[in-house]
Amino acid sequence: MRSALLALVVCTALHAGVAAAAPSPFEMDTWPSAANGVDTRVLAALQRQGLEPAAPCSDGVFIRRVYLDVIGALPEPAAVLAFLADTRPDKRARLIDELLARPEFAEYWTLKWCDLLRVKAEFPINLWPNAVQAYERWIHEAVRTNVPYDQFARALLTSSGSNFRVPPVNFYRALQSREPQGLAEAVALTLMGVRLASWPAARRDGLAAFFSRVAFKGTDEWKEEIVCLDPAPAGPLAAVFPDGTTVAIPAGDDPRVAFAEWLLTPGNPWFARSIANRVWAWLLGRGIIHEPDDIRPDNPPVNPELLSYLEQELVGAKYDLQHLFRLILNSRTYQQSPLPRAARRDAEACFACYPVRRLDAEVLIDALVGVGGSRERYESRIPEPFTWIPEEQRTIALADGSITSTFLQMFGRPPRDTGLESERTTNSTDAQRLFMLNSTDVYKRLAGSLRLRRVALAAGGDRTQAIRGVYMALLAREPLATELAAADAYWQDPRSEGDQGLTDLAWALVNSMEFLYRH
Repeated sequence: MRSALLALVVCTALHAGVAAAAPSPFEMDTWPSAANGVDTRVLAALQRQGLEPAAPCSDGVFIRRVYLDVIGALPEPAAVLAFLADTRPDKRARLIDELLARPEFAEYWTLKWCDLLRVKAEFPINLWPNAVQAYERWIHEAVRTNVPYDQFARALLTSSGSNFRVPPVNFYRALQSREPQGLAEAVALTLMGVRLASWPAARRDGLAAFFSRVAFKGTDEWKEEIVCLDPAPAGPLAAVFPDGTTVAIPAGDDPRVAFAEWLLTPGNPWFARSIANRVWAWLLGRGIIHEPDDIRPDNPPVNPELLSYLEQELVGAKYDLQHLFRLILNSRTYQQSPLPRAARRDAEACFACYPVRRLDAEVLIDALVGVGGSRERYESRIPEPFTWIPEEQRTIALADGSITSTFLQMFGRPPRDTGLESERTTNSTDAQRLFMLNSTDVYKRLAGSLRLRRVALAAGGDRTQAIRGVYMALLAREPLATELAAADAYWQDPRSEGDQGLTDLAWALVNSMEFLYRH
């Protein structure tokens, strides 16, 4: 019986948006907001390629999507109902601003930056716990206060001092190689979106020269290390910028400062372009240049005008990343339905619809914890020192990439060893599907869920209200008539009366693509 309910609910949810006989929970007829500069450039490109943009996503889809994309969490039912009841024409823009101001925004985007900057205590990065805590707090504060991105990058590039007391120096420590080539590769990958392996050796050497005088020295404090300018070399240094310009750096000057001045100059062809492309990829699932850290001449942008526009907007806003977030999130391109109008394989790549993709591992386990109540258990294979995580802490707020769980590993949390975006995987696997279907842990979370018990109590024995409550708690929407009928019919079976029917419905929904994916 339970598998039959699962099949009914999953199939209904997957096909609701395209079924002619049922209203779609994914789309609406008219756009709730005006087009902006993003949309002008996307539409022009779609017209050239003979593609039509998708319909506007419904308010129900939008609130779930923007919660997941901005703060890494599902919306509470009360927030969904309030948003759906709101008749103000600018309610989507207001919600975006509210989410960008919430503490969870800083937590979720600190997680993204910690992936990129390899924030990990143990092997092979070996930052050690004290440095991880200092580095993560510094990143979190930068995200929370919206430090301009050029200032953030300058601190990473040019800071010197103790890794415990000057947190951004950990940028140079969080690497498997401390040779100039290794440092240059990390700088290029992180701040320019470039993989140096594709460059000629002479060009790589020219860039590595800027980092040839970075030195590391220990102290008497446990695991403390000083990152500084090596005082030994006395003469001037010849280096070559990535654009081919040569420079002679006087003796005693820090070559990293010279490189930072070149990189952070407005109009630099790498810096603003790279982060604009990366933010787009974070919010839309793929870069305008894809992968976002593989920018090279033979990997051109799918929409050069769009990328140039985002770059100019970022520079004009003095590297305010939240300005870029608002611009993209308020666009019709972002607010499209996930259902393309044409069955073409390039629809998502050209941004003719919102790309459907599975939830991040940390977001998914936090969603299950939010429903089931019991916390996830974390572990560090080499606890140095003993690791303790507060029960109320969300998984997205884990600072250390060494602290993990079986669930996080199975669902694609990145190991933070390379800084590559591809370390994080959101592809579904057979192992993941079998785990969700058969896991005693998942089932126990639902069977013992106080949240679901509250849904049942609020329904007061009314099956229809209970079903609606479960749908709202898990999918942030009301059930369709067909879904309501299927669940009600199942619930009437003697074996699924009372709490068992409610638990089975929740179990079916958490196994649906609609729960597991952002759409």
